[in-house]
Amino acid sequence: MSISRRKTLALLGGGLIVAATASAGTFLATRTPEKALKPWSNAGGYEDPRLFALSYALLAPNPHNRQPWLIELTDKNAFRLHRDTARDLPHTDPYHRQIFIGLGCFVEQMTIAASLKGYSAEISLFPEGADGPIADVVMVEGADADPLGAHIMDRRSCKEPFQDTPVPDAMAAQLQTYGSVWTNPADVESIKDLTWQAWLTEMNTHRTLKESVDLMRFGKAEINANPDGIDLGGPFLESLMVAGLLTKDSQLDPESTGFQEGVKMYQAMLHATPAYISLTTPANTRQDQIEAGRRWLRLNLETTRLGLALHPVSQALQEFDEMVPHHAEAHRLLAKPGETVQMLGRLGFGPHTARTPRWPLETRMMNG
Repeated sequence: MSISRRKTLALLGGGLIVAATASAGTFLATRTPEKALKPWSNAGGYEDPRLFALSYALLAPNPHNRQPWLIELTDKNAFRLHRDTARDLPHTDPYHRQIFIGLGCFVEQMTIAASLKGYSAEISLFPEGADGPIADVVMVEGADADPLGAHIMDRRSCKEPFQDTPVPDAMAAQLQTYGSVWTNPADVESIKDLTWQAWLTEMNTHRTLKESVDLMRFGKAEINANPDGIDLGGPFLESLMVAGLLTKDSQLDPESTGFQEGVKMYQAMLHATPAYISLTTPANTRQDQIEAGRRWLRLNLETTRLGLALHPVSQALQEFDEMVPHHAEAHRLLAKPGETVQMLGRLGFGPHTARTPRWPLETRMMNG
């Protein structure tokens, strides 16, 4: 079971009731949402180089697992990438910055995957301007495989406590290509406090909390039916559901005992963080946001290659009114004047966590 930013929200109403409250046996042994995870096993199973690359791209990290991409096949070996505005996060991401970063992750993973089939991806960003389609892409034969492609299937965002082990200087140096690595204990403590206070602000602002709760998928059946958002499954959480201790209503009550237990668990997870990494851009245009997403995706694959865990904790970078003081502090701590901090992540050694649900490729196609 994963105890994370997503899943601490699920421990409301029941506190730390043990899984034994539910009947054991078949129920607990068959709670994996196989249908929702099928896109992982389907990745790479297409002859068409576009579909081959796209089947891997849809496994890219993205905010709240909204999967905000739509694909329009155009000419032979070409397609257009669109943003699905129905998947915006209007309360936590009112200017859609995080959504565009997620689309940047998709673009980069698509590019890497194309290389595994011997194709390069020629990308024209925003062919009709920043408010139009995200990119036109043409697949061209003749490319060497990107070594990071070997790590796509093992990539995760690890939302678990990390080991009490420093990130080695040599590894930190390798990651400086992607962003600023923070390992000094004083810096780590300052960032840790920032991320904690920002998380509390998001949780204690009703509309932003409700946005997360509305995206929760409870149990195997619901996850399979809606393989996006915040998946709450597995034997422990489903045992709480069966016992009537885990409901959407309970998630919205910060005064409940269970909510407070979840807060304590999230704080303990944040405490178990030996290092951070931040990504900045010179400005904050849509191109900057796409570039940040592409860089974050490569960072996530590189940390996977190195055996490190990475967990985005970017609440302080959100742009709703209540977050303004934390946003300003994040930029004071992490950026030079004029820069925009696009991503902030926990960095360390953590467990290999489960795959997250995805919509099948066919459901994200506008044609074809």
